Amino acid sequence: MDTTANQVLVVDDEPEMCALLSDILKDEGCVVETALSGEQALAKMEAQEFAVVISDLNMKGMPGMTLLKEIKRLHAETNVIIMTAFGSIESAIEAMKQGAYDYVMKPVKSEEIALTTQKAVQEASLRRELQWLRRAVEKEYSFNQILGKSKPMQAVFELIRRITPSPSSVLITGESGTGKELVARAIHYNSPHAQGPFIPVNCAAIPENLLESEMFGHMKGSFTDAKADRRGLFEEAQGGTLFLDEISELPLSLQAKLLRVLQEKEIRRVGGTRSIPVDARVIAATNLDLAGEVKAKRFREDLYYRLNVIEVHMPALRERTEDIPLLALHFIKKYAEPMKKPVAGLTEGALALLMDYSWPGNVRELENVIERGVTLCRGDKITPEDLPQAVRGDSGDRQMVEEAAEKVRTLAEVERTYILRVLEKTAGNKYQAAQILGIDRKTLYRKLDEIEKQRTKS
Repeated sequence: MDTTANQVLVVDDEPEMCALLSDILKDEGCVVETALSGEQALAKMEAQEFAVVISDLNMKGMPGMTLLKEIKRLHAETNVIIMTAFGSIESAIEAMKQGAYDYVMKPVKSEEIALTTQKAVQEASLRRELQWLRRAVEKEYSFNQILGKSKPMQAVFELIRRITPSPSSVLITGESGTGKELVARAIHYNSPHAQGPFIPVNCAAIPENLLESEMFGHMKGSFTDAKADRRGLFEEAQGGTLFLDEISELPLSLQAKLLRVLQEKEIRRVGGTRSIPVDARVIAATNLDLAGEVKAKRFREDLYYRLNVIEVHMPALRERTEDIPLLALHFIKKYAEPMKKPVAGLTEGALALLMDYSWPGNVRELENVIERGVTLCRGDKITPEDLPQAVRGDSGDRQMVEEAAEKVRTLAEVERTYILRVLEKTAGNKYQAAQILGIDRKTLYRKLDEIEKQRTKS
C-alpha cells in the first residue's frame, strides 16, 4: 500500500468541485486523488492509503456522513474533513462527533481549505510516525521486553540469539537497573528449556543461614525447623532455568557446593544422604566486577570460570542514549493506559532533559521518572515541569551555559557546542537532533555546514 504522507482524497459528486480542490491542494504540495461518490472513495482507499479525505456532506448515493462512519471504521487513522453548505452547522457538529477532523463551509475558500488540509496532513503524519515507533518498540527493537535500537543493544540481541540453543552457563554483568533479569528471561524463553520453569533467586535477599536450604532443599529433622522434607530451588527449576542474581553475595561456603552442582549436575539436600540429578540451566548475574572479587579472594576463581562460560554485558543507559526515546515511549504507553490518561509523548524540552541526564539508576530509573511524569502530566505530553528535580537540575547544558558565561563565550560558540552535543547524544541522528533542538532539518544542515566551514578556516 502507498504510505505517502501527503496523499489526499477529494470526494464530491460535482466534478468541477473535485477539479477546483485538486488544483488548490496540488499547489500546496499535496498528492491528490478524486472520487465522485462515497462508494468510489472507499474502493480507492482499499487500494492505497490516504492521510486525509475531504468529503462533501450532501452527495448523491452514499451520504457524506455514512462515508465518514465507514472511513473511521475501516481506516481509523485517516483524517476526514467535511464540506457542508452554509447554514448546516448542526450537521457539521454531528460530523465532528462522529470523528471528523474538521469541517469547512461552502463556498470553499482557497486559503481556508489549504490551511485546514495542511494541519490534517501534519497531524496524520505525526500519528503514523508514532505508530511506526510503537511497532519498532514492540518488534524490531525489542527482544522479550528488552528494548533498544542502539549498536550496543543490537549486539546484545545478537549474542542472546546465538547462545539460547546452548545449555552453557551464562554470566550477565552490568550496573543495577540495566535489565539483567530481562536478559535472563529472554535467554530462557528462547531456549530449549522454555517449557520449563524460570526460577529467579536474589542471593543477597536470603539470609545466609537459610540460603543452602533454599537452594538445595532439606530433609525432615535436619535442623530445628525442618518439619518435613522440602525441595530446593534447583529441584524446582528442573527442566528450566535457575537465575542467580547478585551471585557475588553468595557466601564462600556455598560457592564450593554450587561449583559441585554445576560440575556433577546433581544436588544433595541438607541432611540428605543420596544425590538427586538436576537438569537446570544456570544463569548468574552481578553488578560487581567479579574478576576483581576473585583477585580480592571474595569469590572462588574456579566457580567464576564455571559460571562465566559466556558473558553478556548490559550497557549503562548513558552509553546508549539513542534508546531513550524508544524506552520513554514504551513506558508512557505502559503507564498511561492503566491510568486512563491521554499522554502520548514528551515535549522537546522534556526529551532534551532526558537525553542529557546521566541516569545513574539506568533503565529502572527512567521507568520511575516516566511513571511520575505520566502521573503529574496535565496534557497529552510530559513537560520539563513533570520531571523530578534531579533530572532537571543535572542538565549538562545548564552547566555548559554557566561555563560559557564565566568564559564570556559568544552566542555562536555556545550554539555550536550545543548542536554538536545533541548530535552526539542522538548518535548522529539528524532528524532526532532537529526535533530536540526545535528546528527543521534544513536549518540543522545549514548550521552544520557553517560549523564545518568554521572548522576548516581554523
